[in-house]
Amino acid sequence: MRPPRVDAFIFEALQANAGADFVLKLVDAFAEESPGLLLALRRAAEAPDGEAFETAAHTLKSNGVAFGAVRLAEMARRIEWQGLTTALDELDALAAELDATLAMLRGLARP
Repeated sequence: MRPPRVDAFIFEALQANAGADFVLKLVDAFAEESPGLLLALRRAAEAPDGEAFETAAHTLKSNGVAFGAVRLAEMARRIEWQGLTTALDELDALAAELDATLAMLRGLARP
């Protein structure tokens, strides 16, 4: 069974602890930062720069965990561990999951 895209319990707990308005700002900041992280992953893969690659993947993973974005966090964790051996189609899948996750997070964060 596939995990949910976003664990509603974790996201609701974040809103309860940090405040819904602040979480909305966090989601917006993540949405603004994430294209740069994806670009950093691709550039690091091409360079190759394992440290930069792992840093970008780790940041995506950490953000996913913080928001309860279960699928995104798991994909980013796997990519972080694989490092430069990650196939480009896995980065494409991560980008698609990120887009879907951000859309869902924005929906959950807006009143």
